[in-house]
Amino acid sequence: MRLNPSVTQKNSLSMLGILISHIEKTGIDLMPTDDALKPGHYDIRPHSRKDTISITDEPCITRILSRTVTGSDDIFRARVRERDGKCVITGVVNTEISWNDWTGFEAAHIFPLSSEEYFNELLMLSNIHQKFDSFSFSINPDDGYKITCFDTDIFRIELDPICRDHNNEKGVRDELLKWHFRQAALANMRGAGEPIFEMDFPPGSKIPKTRARRPLEEEIVDPAGSYLAIV
Repeated sequence: MRLNPSVTQKNSLSMLGILISHIEKTGIDLMPTDDALKPGHYDIRPHSRKDTISITDEPCITRILSRTVTGSDDIFRARVRERDGKCVITGVVNTEISWNDWTGFEAAHIFPLSSEEYFNELLMLSNIHQKFDSFSFSINPDDGYKITCFDTDIFRIELDPICRDHNNEKGVRDELLKWHFRQAALANMRGAGEPIFEMDFPPGSKIPKTRARRPLEEEIVDPAGSYLAIV
């Protein structure tokens, strides 16, 4: 994981809460604030000497690029296009809507399997969709829908409100976003993180959809080469 402005102390504690229970740096507890997380060495300590710490062995879901292929998915894709009209991550608007040209925009599944009962898609630029499916970034609904990047920072601070209106039946459900955020934390916060899979496999390529990985030492790297190691 690379440190960037989207990784705050508050958000990092949310992610670490998926894996562990308590973290300290040089004797001072990290607090759930919006201050940027700084590179350095952080010690993980139990609340008392009687407590123990273990890193979850819960596997994360390794995903391939989710593309719509069924008639039902085509209906939902059209609804997502109508609802969003732009990339809800970067804010880039599709200026070719009047010609029904959606080149470069894709409906990204939040949960790998779509459902006809609720909206499970967000409209994104094609390259942003690839990053979303590889868990390079995620959205934390428990932190104001903050977009947290595990690689380089993306353009917006939070998920566009246009797709998350709780009073609109077309709004995306928080439970789906929480699932994706949990998978992203599991993928990026253990060891060297999950490998990034190429998205341009030719048709017919056989790629495993799920894979468990071993819990290892934590290491978070920033673009300048500084790192946060959690041992």
